[in-house]
Amino acid sequence: MVNSKIILRILSFLLLIEAAMLLFCSLVSLIYAGDDLLSFLYSAGVCIGVGGLLWLLGKDAPKHMSRRDGYVIVTVSWLVFSLFGMLPFIISGYIPSVTNAFFETMSGFSSTGATILDDIESLPHGLLFWRSMTQWIGGLGIVFFTIAVLPIFGVSGVQVFAAEASGMAHDKVYPRIGITAKWIWSIYVGMTGTLALLLMLGGMNLFDSVCHAFTTTSTGGFSTKQDSIAYFNSPYIEYVITVFMFISGINFALLLFAVTGRFKKLLKNGELKWFFISVVSLTLVIAVGLYLTRSMGAEEAFRKSVFQVVSLHTSTGYATANYMTWPSMLWGIIVVIMLMGACAGSTTGGIKCIRLLIISKLTRNEFKHITHPNAVLPVRVNNQVIPQPLRSTILAFLFLYGIVIIVSTLILMGLGMELTESLGCCISSLGNMGPSLGKYGPDSSWSSIPDAGKWLLSFLMLLGRLEIFTVLLLFTSNFWKRI
Repeated sequence: MVNSKIILRILSFLLLIEAAMLLFCSLVSLIYAGDDLLSFLYSAGVCIGVGGLLWLLGKDAPKHMSRRDGYVIVTVSWLVFSLFGMLPFIISGYIPSVTNAFFETMSGFSSTGATILDDIESLPHGLLFWRSMTQWIGGLGIVFFTIAVLPIFGVSGVQVFAAEASGMAHDKVYPRIGITAKWIWSIYVGMTGTLALLLMLGGMNLFDSVCHAFTTTSTGGFSTKQDSIAYFNSPYIEYVITVFMFISGINFALLLFAVTGRFKKLLKNGELKWFFISVVSLTLVIAVGLYLTRSMGAEEAFRKSVFQVVSLHTSTGYATANYMTWPSMLWGIIVVIMLMGACAGSTTGGIKCIRLLIISKLTRNEFKHITHPNAVLPVRVNNQVIPQPLRSTILAFLFLYGIVIIVSTLILMGLGMELTESLGCCISSLGNMGPSLGKYGPDSSWSSIPDAGKWLLSFLMLLGRLEIFTVLLLFTSNFWKRI
């Protein structure tokens, strides 16, 4: 069985972290004289109170954490953060509906970027900053962050990392996972600060620069403007954000190798090659399509294309154009991009390039087996043979991914939504994208979706963020059986 005391102890610590985040946002509200100051103070007080109670309930918790405990902590952490994170929206009155507030907050912590807000600029600075911060914290993982501090409790973070990184190929750069976590967080913070400075050089004010740096490096996509990046009408800003979205789509372990001077790891990585080639080829296809069918110059067609391809490929979800006004043939390409995702070990969503790379090699081998049935054809990625258990896990993941989309689409259609919108919202939520198709495209909010649909899509965001298995595992009877 799970160790309830250690789970309560970790959750109490996470709530205290969230309280600190809320108090920091209250300073932003104070600086800008917003009317949301008290909502942050009250919310932080609730987090401190509940966190203190959980701390007492988890007193004398054992120091050993099982893998099963890790899976429970990860899933419950996202739920708890979202439940308490929605308090400022409700208390301030800017999002009075519990359904809408939870949807917006889960979209933030899961770094999805879908929103129910029809007038984002009407929110005070504190709430806008809170939206961006939820994505920045959720991007690299609430629990992944705690890996660096779990030793305070004498607890190893390996089990938590294994759950948060379910199905993810990752490299241990250092023998101790805590050291790796600290290095990766250092890169994450460094990228965020660098991007904020570059955006300020492009004409953004300090507040917008920090908020967009938060939501770019986390590949989240929340903007402080209703028109997203298109509001700024700046090719410089578009190119800078494109570059940082692409970098954020790379496995952070590879970025750490690059920072420490081991560039060959990047150049020889098969998944990164797949990601790069995919971005280049899809950008060219869409750019040519826009150039031939729209009154755009070559540079504008390329810029709109590369921005949207990288934005959706990395599941960021920013927009500089409404792709629903593009030729319908390009919509199909958009859907494919939304399904693919970027590299494993990054902040992105979607299926991930490493899985697609392995599946493509498996498919190639099947054709060879037809003509050479006795041949032994191992699947190699980065000169390593992919073991059969991992191949089975990938096939199971793809099967579940498809089933979840199909079932969820049918449920949304049963709630009265059209096929295109239902399918698009499910793909977007499960892939942590943000924009969808049809009337829920990049120019529109999701406010008109029925409440039941919003709860379903919030669940899909959690599923996608934790790679399906981590969440669905809790619904199996074997997980709760005593060993």
